[in-house]
Amino acid sequence: MNDPFIRLDDLAIGYQGQPVLSALSLTVVRGSFTAILGANGSGKSTLLKTILGLIPPIGGHIHLPANPPAVFGYVPQATDFDPLYLLTGRDVALMGVYGRVKLGRPIPPRERAFVTECLRATGAEEFARQQFAELSGGQKQRILIARALATRPDALVLDEPTAGVDAAATQALLAFISQLHEERKLTILLVTHDLPLVRQHAQQVIWLHQGQVLTGTVANVLTPERMAEIFDIEIG
Repeated sequence: MNDPFIRLDDLAIGYQGQPVLSALSLTVVRGSFTAILGANGSGKSTLLKTILGLIPPIGGHIHLPANPPAVFGYVPQATDFDPLYLLTGRDVALMGVYGRVKLGRPIPPRERAFVTECLRATGAEEFARQQFAELSGGQKQRILIARALATRPDALVLDEPTAGVDAAATQALLAFISQLHEERKLTILLVTHDLPLVRQHAQQVIWLHQGQVLTGTVANVLTPERMAEIFDIEIG
């Protein structure tokens, strides 16, 4: 549990050379469940995308396991998928195996069977043949988690997976993610605004606030005193 999985060293992140966050140094240990908190525009999604290599860092270094290389299962917000694409939920989940199948080659039966297992594990098998765009928010997120599991990941990276999802589905999704963390020993990076769910499921917190970064355990960070310090308010 103390084995470093991600180490950020004086990292600066942003777009077109303009930093959103800088001087970011922290470690995420293997097998941990880390919640990334902060207001809209604080850099949460930018941080995730930089760690995943989707956007380049402006400065500093990201250290990841190299031998074997780390595999990330990325769960974007469901709204990132254009509803004009006429894909079934199963089509979306099958995207998770593309990294192991050469371009232009048919997907082998064993990989299709594995995707079925992932859909079954997320409780999405029964609606996987429906068009993705027609699914509910909670159903879409279960499909996207199945797609992420199909990559055979070392870590699940989830960008507000409960955005646009009702309270009951939110509870179910977070309980399922927590179950995956426990059973598969996956490292979890979760962007969310839901503090009660963070207290219930996460172990570590990365809080981004006005260009500053606060890290620590849930028990140490999400106290009234520390949260008052973050928001620069006084408790009466």
